[in-house]
Amino acid sequence: MAQKTVVITGGSAGIGEGVAHRLARDGHRLVLAARQRERLDAVAEEAKRLGAAGTLVVETDVTRRSDMERLSRAAIDAFGGYDVWINNAGRGITRSVQELSDDDLDAMIDVNVKSVIYGMQVAVAHFKQRGRGQVINVSSFLGRVPLATFRSAYNAAKAAVNSLTANLRMELLTTHPDIHVTLVMPGVVGTWFGRNALGSPADTPKYSGPHVQSVEDVADIFAQVIEQPVAEVYTNPASAAMARRYFEDVEAFEKTAENPWRRPPTAAT
Repeated sequence: MAQKTVVITGGSAGIGEGVAHRLARDGHRLVLAARQRERLDAVAEEAKRLGAAGTLVVETDVTRRSDMERLSRAAIDAFGGYDVWINNAGRGITRSVQELSDDDLDAMIDVNVKSVIYGMQVAVAHFKQRGRGQVINVSSFLGRVPLATFRSAYNAAKAAVNSLTANLRMELLTTHPDIHVTLVMPGVVGTWFGRNALGSPADTPKYSGPHVQSVEDVADIFAQVIEQPVAEVYTNPASAAMARRYFEDVEAFEKTAENPWRRPPTAAT
């Protein structure tokens, strides 16, 4: 496997941390971005131990365009450029459609949509100069099939990410075929995402259960799509079939779907 330099936003925990450690085992160079410097440093130290060819930590607020531009420049200054940019940073919310406030909507768009736009724009500008590269946008199965209605604004934001990703890919297809644009759609992953969602109780448990994927399994998918780029991928093999059923007959699916995550998990579930 060719050694690459990979930028990962949201690299301090959850899927971002898992991907960093997985790619470190493959000997890639890593540029880790998030707001929590101490957590980033810890992830970078472990990545070095696991075999990363180099690491760079950049404290970054992904909701600020200037921070994303600074992140790109830092990666170029440190490693001469980068090959892959992963827009992974994101945050959920525990609100139904009827409960959403203006502040809720602004937060979901800033963290989950604007950050992706900023990341795509700075990365593609660099890739056009290099003539090649890959953008990987992390969405969610909920952006395609809105099973968990308590994640309403998050689902909507991820649906926007899906559309923006497809539009960028189509835009580059004929003019820059060596710039790949990949959408990764995880399902429920064993992280603290639920507890960190806006409006979630402080005792919200870590996701667990037979339908929950491990961070390690999800990280393997990222390693695969970096090695062999694809347009989009669900990390859970069952998701593609469920999405097909949904779009074949939306009304029937919504009336019959059984989903343990239709309501927010509690400490008792």
